[in-house]
Amino acid sequence: MSDFSAFRNRLAKNLKHWSKWARRQSLSCYRVYDRDIPEFPLAIDIYQDHAHLQEFDTGWIMSDEEHARWVESVRQATAEVLGFPEQKVRFKLRTRQRGDSQYEKTGAKGAGFVVEENGHRFWVHLDAYLDTGLFLDHRNTRRMVQARAKGKRFLNLFAYTGSFTVYAAAGGATSSVTVDLSNTYQDWSRRNFELNGMDLEQHSLERADVFVWLDQAIEQGVKFDLIVMDPPSFSNSKKMQDVLDVQRDHPRLINACLKLLAPGGELFFSNNLRSFKLAADEIDSQQIQDISAQTVPEDFRNKKIHACWLITA
Repeated sequence: MSDFSAFRNRLAKNLKHWSKWARRQSLSCYRVYDRDIPEFPLAIDIYQDHAHLQEFDTGWIMSDEEHARWVESVRQATAEVLGFPEQKVRFKLRTRQRGDSQYEKTGAKGAGFVVEENGHRFWVHLDAYLDTGLFLDHRNTRRMVQARAKGKRFLNLFAYTGSFTVYAAAGGATSSVTVDLSNTYQDWSRRNFELNGMDLEQHSLERADVFVWLDQAIEQGVKFDLIVMDPPSFSNSKKMQDVLDVQRDHPRLINACLKLLAPGGELFFSNNLRSFKLAADEIDSQQIQDISAQTVPEDFRNKKIHACWLITA
C-alpha cells in the first residue's frame, strides 16, 4: 500500500513553495507536484481553482479494483491538501503516446473555463481531451516569442490551441498564420483569439496538413520573420498524407521553415520525444542554439519535459 502520509507531506510542502512563487509571477496555472515520490508517479497542475492530475504509466501490475481505490485515495488527498472540492480535481492516466493521441478524446464530459497567464486569457478543458488546451511547460517559450514579435510576420505550425499566436499578437506581430490539421483545435484557437481581442483579418487560421502547407508556401514564396514549430512526436492521423515521425522528419520540416524565413529570421523548434536527437548536420543553418534550459519553467521538476532550439536563417 502506498504511503499517503509521505505524498500529502510532499504535496503540502510543494504547495507552500510554488503558490508563493506563482503569486510573485502573477500566474494562476502552474505545476505543484512532478513525480516527486516514485510510488506516486503523478504530475499535478493547478489551473486557478481546479487541479489536473496525470498518472504516468509505469507498468506496475495492479488489479482494476486496486487501481480504482488508489486513484480515489489520491484524488481525496490532493483535494484536501490543496483545499479544493473533490469535483474540481480531475484525474487522467497518461500512457505512452501512440498515433494521433495529441488530439485524443477521453470520453469524459465537463465544461471548459477561462484562465489567465501573463495577462492573456485562454480556454482550458480538463475533462474531454488528454491535454488541457494550454501546455504549461512552454510558458517561458511563449514569453520569449512575445518579446521578439514586434513588427514581425509570425507563423505557428502544429499550433494546437494557438497560445503562441496570442503571445505573438500581444508582442506586436504585424500578422500571423496559425496552421493545424484539427478542426477542433482551430476552433479552440479562434475562441482564444477572440478572448484576447485579436483581429481575425490580421491573424488568420488555416486548417491544413503542415507538410502540404509548407510545400505550397515555399512554392508561393511566402516569407515570415518568426516561426514556432512544436510537432507531436508521432502522428498517423487519417487526415494526413503521410505518417509523422518527428525523429525521422524533423530535418525536412526545419529546412522547409528556413526557406520561409526572411534573412535573420528565427525558428523556435520544440518537441517532447524523450529519445530525440537533433540531426544538426542535416539542417541548413549554422546558427542552432539549444535553449531548453531557458524554456523549461522553474516549477517543472522534470527538466526533460521538452527540448527546444532557436534556429536562425
